[in-house]
Amino acid sequence: MKRLAALTVLVLIATVQPAAAHVVHQRPTEYVVSTTLGDTPEGIEVTTDGTIYVTSVGTGAVYRGSTRSPRLKPFLPAGSDGRTSATGVHVDRWGRVLIAGASTSKLFLYDARGNLLASRQAAPGAFLNDFTFAGDHVYVTDSANNQLWRASLTRHGLGTLEPWLARDQIQPVPYFLNGIVTDGRTLLVGEQGQDVTYRIDLRTKRVSTLQVSNGILSGDGYLLEGRRLYAVHNAGGGKYVTRLAVLNRDKTQAVIVADSVPGAPGSTPTTIARDHDRLLWVNSQLDVAPGTPPYTISVVGGMR
Repeated sequence: MKRLAALTVLVLIATVQPAAAHVVHQRPTEYVVSTTLGDTPEGIEVTTDGTIYVTSVGTGAVYRGSTRSPRLKPFLPAGSDGRTSATGVHVDRWGRVLIAGASTSKLFLYDARGNLLASRQAAPGAFLNDFTFAGDHVYVTDSANNQLWRASLTRHGLGTLEPWLARDQIQPVPYFLNGIVTDGRTLLVGEQGQDVTYRIDLRTKRVSTLQVSNGILSGDGYLLEGRRLYAVHNAGGGKYVTRLAVLNRDKTQAVIVADSVPGAPGSTPTTIARDHDRLLWVNSQLDVAPGTPPYTISVVGGMR
């Protein structure tokens, strides 16, 4: 009986593995987001079913596609609903699409068909850059005022955006808050003016800096997977890498363990997302804006 069970397992492995390998092989290594000049991409989300969303900081357009197809298509037109710029994008647990409106100072909520469900205004002049979900709330970085905003987010909708943590409550004083992730208890927030990552306790609002023993860890796009933190890091001289650090249990300390292959010259990667066994990043061309179409997404080299 044991031999039969073992044989069954081997047969299953033999029949399933080639199919899985075939699917992986078919995915493109580069995706065209847009061919419109000035349609500079910035944020990316990849869902578990392989749907890709990419925002345009240049026009506010949002594109959607599949990891199995090399071209994305328009999902939300540039400027629609007053969304003239867009950065962070994520899909919530109810399948709704949230978009940070950058210099519009708004956070937008859409259904999967592209219908506007809510638009919430922060203070005029705020630059809503990126956001993350924790419990029944969404936490948003403001890169202009260098503070954090919070709104309730439930199955019933999106609440009012309210100031949650002011600039003078954060030390060292931030100059450009950007990427943000959470494990549900702690926020990790990238600060690109001083090249640090803040650690913020969600319950007490206590702020400290993540102690990195062997280098600099800050970034634009962040991805947190357990105790592994990926950050799109500007290493200087126009060289961008995805930096991987391993965190301790309470996320107070980190050790950098790897850097990816640098992005192509002038590509200016901004944000990253997981696509099963690989990472994808957005080639925004912000360093040479408006850049040269086509604007693309590519696989992060040398990093899984």
